[in-house]
Amino acid sequence: MLLEAFGSFLQLIYLAMLVLAVVALVFAATAREDAYRAADKQKKSFWLIILGITVVVNLFIPILFLQIAGVIASIVFMVDVRPAIKAVSGGGNRRGGSSSDGPYGPYNGGR
Repeated sequence: MLLEAFGSFLQLIYLAMLVLAVVALVFAATAREDAYRAADKQKKSFWLIILGITVVVNLFIPILFLQIAGVIASIVFMVDVRPAIKAVSGGGNRRGGSSSDGPYGPYNGGR
C-alpha cells in the first residue's frame, strides 16, 4: 500500500514537472524577441530550445537527472527571465500608471 502511494506521488511530481515546462515554453514563445535583448537575457531561440528539450525529456525520456535539469531551467526562466521580460514589455505595471512613471511617481519633465 505504501509503495502504491509512493508511485502515485512520483507520477504527480512528473506531471507537475511537465506542466511547469509546458507553461514556461508557452510564455517563452509568446514573448517578443526584442524584449529578451532589452532585458539583457539570452536569446528567445535559446530559451525555446532549452524549454522544448525539457518538454520532450519529460514526455519521452524517463531519466531523472535530465528531468531535474529541465525543471531547474524552467524555474530559472519563470523566476528570472519572465519577470525581466515582462518589466521591459510594460506588462509589470498593474496600477494603471503611465509609461513615463518612475519609481517615485510620474515624471513631468521638470515642469
